[in-house]
Amino acid sequence: MKPRLMRIVLIVCAMAFVAAHDACVLAQPSIKQPDVAGAFYPAEPGELARLIDGYLKDAVYSDSGRIEGEIFGLISPHAGYEYSGPIAARAYSRLQGRDYKTVVIIGPNHSMRFNGVSVYPRGAFKTPLGNIEIDRVFAGQVLALEPCAAFEPRVFEKEHSIEVQLPFLQKVLKDFRIVPIMMGDCDLSVCRRLAAALKTAIGSRTDVLVVASTDMYHGYDYDECSRTDSATLAYIKHMDEEGLYRGLRDGFAQLCGGLPVVTLLALAKSLGHDKAIVMAQSNSAIVTGTMRKGVWTVGYSSIIIDRQQGEGHMLLNQQQRAKMLDLARRSIETYLKTGKKLQVTENDPVLNKEMGAFVTLHEKGNLRGCIGNMVGRQPLYLTIRDMAVEAATGDPRFPPVRAGELKDIDIEISVLSPLERVSSADKIEMGVHGVLVRRGFNSGVFLPQVATETGWSKEEFLSQLCSQKAGLPADAWKDKNTELYIFTAEVFK
Repeated sequence: MKPRLMRIVLIVCAMAFVAAHDACVLAQPSIKQPDVAGAFYPAEPGELARLIDGYLKDAVYSDSGRIEGEIFGLISPHAGYEYSGPIAARAYSRLQGRDYKTVVIIGPNHSMRFNGVSVYPRGAFKTPLGNIEIDRVFAGQVLALEPCAAFEPRVFEKEHSIEVQLPFLQKVLKDFRIVPIMMGDCDLSVCRRLAAALKTAIGSRTDVLVVASTDMYHGYDYDECSRTDSATLAYIKHMDEEGLYRGLRDGFAQLCGGLPVVTLLALAKSLGHDKAIVMAQSNSAIVTGTMRKGVWTVGYSSIIIDRQQGEGHMLLNQQQRAKMLDLARRSIETYLKTGKKLQVTENDPVLNKEMGAFVTLHEKGNLRGCIGNMVGRQPLYLTIRDMAVEAATGDPRFPPVRAGELKDIDIEISVLSPLERVSSADKIEMGVHGVLVRRGFNSGVFLPQVATETGWSKEEFLSQLCSQKAGLPADAWKDKNTELYIFTAEVFK
């Protein structure tokens, strides 16, 4: 079916779905009243407008640079404005002057458990600044496309995660409609299916914004908050929805709106938006000046999902990544069977570029080998072929992989950017940059994902790098005679 005809069919189906659905929800009020006005934010319109205007003005003043790319999504906190309002404003201020006609807002429910996804199909949401209409056709398309999506009115009542985003949107955008989506208990497959449904509903439109509403760490330890939020942000900066989902499941990461963020990352990547920019990060302990153990602490961050430009664009597309993962596995299989390297040629000009790469093996979640070259000395595809074999048979920390193990081996490839020397550790962004440390004949390297997997602070990361990998004193990274190099890694598995 041709794309244009497919879209017409979807719109017709969506309108029919909405018409049928309206008959079931006529008892519901056409305008949803606010639940937390006067609690999470001022209920008086003038006071609310002045408060947000002040936040937006301070956000622009504190960081006057502009995001020139295509802003597709936001990750925004949903605490009371006195706690997280300034953090949210750092992202929302970048929307001023942009034209969005539909804003999809995905939030978690804090008051009741439910399974699946609930989409609000019709009517409007009210705030002290006025009513915002729901995009009925878009909502209907999502409901028609995703079997786990339905309309459950109860999950939207007495819930703030979507509502607190609305006044900010009303202050920075004009003439837009919303699609409120609440996510309950879901597995990764549901997040990805919802992302696929949203992608179909968006089609070729460039006037759709997606907001994931979430706070971060919740607990009684300020230091733990810093470590946990750093690990969580590392997954997001890598646009790694699967890693984030597993991190949330296993407790390495914390987001009360974790599934909305997982869905946003999957959706954004599928549409080519592959860059997450942290605009601001803080927590309630910093805001209130109670930075000590035993005080309830909640983390906040605001993040923009953008499209990489120029040199920052994805090094490999999805087809090239799949080809290299297949090559790595076949290379190991061939070597284990014959003791010889796989003979292979490649015509793709990107895969023939000389780039550094690491191949990492995991067996049932445990590290099984990791070998790589920092600097490309041959075509990338040959580097991956050779490093796959070395990771399987030449990592001195592990015995060689046996043929019977290979079915349980997961392969991860990290394609590296060129090294950049930095003057101080201040230039290092945890979870984004890998680091090479060198002094004299001693050197060591950590890939960016080490910060994600360990949750180390920057000082812990660099100290372990010096002592574990380079054989240097733990504080050698502070020495002006020690060279620090940063790089980024495009990681896929």
